[in-house]
Amino acid sequence: MGRAFCYVILGGGVAAGYAALQFIRLGCETAAQAGEFCIISDEAVPPYERPTLSKGYLFPEGGARLPAFHTCVGANDQLLDADWYREYGIELILGTKVISVDVRRKTLDTSAGETISYERLIVATGARAVKLEEIGVNGGSDAENVCYLRDIADADKLVRVMRSCPAGADAVVVGGGYIGMECAAALVANRMKVTVVFPGKHLMANLFTPKIAEFYENYYESKGVTFIKGTAVSSLQISSGKVTAAILRDGRRLPADMVVVGIGARANTELFEGQLAMEKGGIKVDGQMRTSDASVYAVGDVAAFPVKLLGGEVRRLEHVDCARMTARHAVAGALEPLGPITGEINYVPFFYSRVFALSWRFYGDNAGEAVHFGDLDFSASPSPPSAPKFGALWVRAGRVTGAFLEGGSPEEYEALARAVRRRTTVPDVAVLLARWGLAFIVQDQEGRSGATRSGRLCGSGNTSNYAWAWHATVGVAAAVSIAAFAYWYGWKAPYLAKRHF
Repeated sequence: MGRAFCYVILGGGVAAGYAALQFIRLGCETAAQAGEFCIISDEAVPPYERPTLSKGYLFPEGGARLPAFHTCVGANDQLLDADWYREYGIELILGTKVISVDVRRKTLDTSAGETISYERLIVATGARAVKLEEIGVNGGSDAENVCYLRDIADADKLVRVMRSCPAGADAVVVGGGYIGMECAAALVANRMKVTVVFPGKHLMANLFTPKIAEFYENYYESKGVTFIKGTAVSSLQISSGKVTAAILRDGRRLPADMVVVGIGARANTELFEGQLAMEKGGIKVDGQMRTSDASVYAVGDVAAFPVKLLGGEVRRLEHVDCARMTARHAVAGALEPLGPITGEINYVPFFYSRVFALSWRFYGDNAGEAVHFGDLDFSASPSPPSAPKFGALWVRAGRVTGAFLEGGSPEEYEALARAVRRRTTVPDVAVLLARWGLAFIVQDQEGRSGATRSGRLCGSGNTSNYAWAWHATVGVAAAVSIAAFAYWYGWKAPYLAKRHF
């Protein structure tokens, strides 16, 4: 027994939902209603916004629950629940695992014994959490109180374990990246005593500078979180199916009522090994998200694609914004010649996070020299600001390559995105220390030749409170550039996102 579809999306994550909506928006309602489009997912529910799982889903009270965060509400767009797919004739094949793919024959075999054929395949298989055993920790992954976080089943287990623990119970978080930071904040909100363990020198080492990381570490510590850096978990003590302690490489023993593991992810490429070209741990695609087989496209976490901003360097980016953008682009390419002519994807890498009362965004690439601005010295103030605002710019070869901002407004974030997108030239100008801090005169970032503006970074107040990092003329000039953008758009009250998605 088998079925045939013109378009098949393999995977039920964020990218699948955005691809489905794009398919309909490009005028393919007729094809969908004719039964030519399906989504195959091993999850039991339609695609949803995965970032919610590490944020609103973990709230101790009033947590987000489906159907409230099905795609595409995370981008302030339509909510695609089961009724939406039914209305547009998109078939959802849920709770179904694909066990093999034959790219040459254009077929997929499922664990139920069905063979599904396609004309165009969009691979949105995402990534899986790296397990403790993969880093040399024997046993523990199957313990009742060891949690990972990739899908809704993982989130349900995490919530269940948290709620089974009394107030003040010990939680050990393994990993100092995205999942570690966001889950640690959620555990604190659930009144647990949290210890975060990771082998690096500071949090989010792949993105944060040491100075930015120091701020967040100090902030977390003010909430009662303990950090143990420069070591790792070597083993777990288990009794009656539950972890009771985590043993570190340096011999320390950490009591544990629960353990949350966030040590990275690996793209789900196994079905296509030996059939499609691979790079950077993912499926290699071109600027239209097309793989080495012209009938197969790959999107989201599993896709390694050329980033124009980085001179065409191939990157695999694990973030929801990338999943959304690459899915839309791949659908437009897959529909040709029926759809619009699709050019090369021109994506600006974008990452964000919201923890406690903090909210930050990053654009571009953290390559080059970093110059910081704003008040990053959280520990020095007897009354730390409730809404801190600070950031950094990365400059290489005289141009802005990346930008980070905590506590910005929508206008400020857009200003940063434009600076990165345009690879704003950093002028070789003299920077003068004035009575009110740093004063800047730079060219208008809107491109009006000869126009100049001056401004001061991070709003009003005593500039002696601001911690400025400048190591060379080029680095300081980066601060000049961001100041001009801020002045042009106007500083506003700090923006603290309230949404749960």
